[in-house]
Amino acid sequence: MSNFAFGLGVGTKSAAGQWLEVYYYAPLVNAADTLVQAIADKVGYQGGNQTIEINEEQLKALEVAFLSVDAEDQAELTEILEGTHQPLVLCILETDSKPETTAEVYLKLSLLSQRLAKPHSLDLTGMFGLLPNVAWTSEGAIAQNELAKRQLSARAQGRILEVYSVDKFPKMANYTVPDGIRIGDAARIRLGAYVGEGTTVMHEGFINFNAGTLGVSMVEGRISAGVVVGNGSDLGGGCSTMGTLSGGNNLVISVGENCLIGANAGLGLPLGDRCTVEAGLYVTGSSKVTLLDDTNQTVAVVKAAELAGKPDLLFRRNSQTGQIEVKTNQSAIELNAELHQHN
Repeated sequence: MSNFAFGLGVGTKSAAGQWLEVYYYAPLVNAADTLVQAIADKVGYQGGNQTIEINEEQLKALEVAFLSVDAEDQAELTEILEGTHQPLVLCILETDSKPETTAEVYLKLSLLSQRLAKPHSLDLTGMFGLLPNVAWTSEGAIAQNELAKRQLSARAQGRILEVYSVDKFPKMANYTVPDGIRIGDAARIRLGAYVGEGTTVMHEGFINFNAGTLGVSMVEGRISAGVVVGNGSDLGGGCSTMGTLSGGNNLVISVGENCLIGANAGLGLPLGDRCTVEAGLYVTGSSKVTLLDDTNQTVAVVKAAELAGKPDLLFRRNSQTGQIEVKTNQSAIELNAELHQHN
C-alpha cells in the first residue's frame, strides 16, 4: 500500500464530539508499505485518505503490529498512550490531496513544524473550514461555546482558568520544538511554521503557518503566511513581509539567502540572494524605484516587481527627494557574517 503520510495522534474533542485539536508525536512521511499493511486489518483501513478513531483494544493491536515490522518508535507511542481517557486517532494519507478532516489538517501542520515537509509542499486547500475556533487555555483546548461554563466551573472550585488565545491555530511549541532553535515568545509562532535549524526568533518576531526560515536566521520581524526566508537572512525589529493572506494576492513573497530586511522595513515582492532593504522602507511590487549605476546616476525608473528575485540589490530611500533607489548591494555578505557570528 502506498502512503504519503501517517500519524497516530491524541487529541481533544468538544462536548458535541467535534475534534478541536490533535497532537502527533512521531508522524511519518512515506511510511514503509510493510508498516501500513501490518496495521491495515487492525483498524479496517482499505486505502485512500482516512481518519480512524482508535479504541483501547485497537491500540493494543497496533502495538503488536508495529513491533512485527520493527517500528519501535510507533510501538513506544502506543505504550505511552495505553490507558488514556483522551480520544485517539489514526490518520493515514495515501496521497497529498485536499484535507477532509480536522485531524488531517493537524497532521499536515505537524509535518511542517517537525521539518518533515517544506512550506508550499503540502496541499492545504480548504483547511480554514476544517479548523474550529478554539480557546487555548491552561486546561487545554476548549470549544469556544463551552468556555464560559468552564470558566464558571473553575471559579466555583477556587481556580482561574487562564485563556491564552482564541484562535484556529495553537502555538507550535506546545506540539513540537525542532532542534537548534531559540524562541523568545513561543506564543508568536503558530503550528505549521517551519523554523530552520540555527534560527533565533526574538520576542517580537512572528512566524505564521506554511511559512518560515530554511536555515540560520535572526527573526525580529513578521514572517506572514506563505513567506519563506532563505538561509543566512535576517529580519530586523518590527519589519513586515506581505503574506498571501494579507494583501499579497497570489504572489508568493520570499526572501533569498544572506539578505537583510532592516528594522521597520516592509517587503511586498520576492527578494533574490544577498539583498538589503533599508530600515523603515516598505517596498511593494508596484513601488516605482530608480535604478542607479556605480556612479549613482539614474539608469531607469521601473516598478519594483520587475526586480523580483534578482540578487545583490540594495533598496534605499533618498533622504532628500524621497525616491526609492536601487543599486548593487556590495555589503550584504559582510553584514550577515557579522550578524550571524554569535547566532
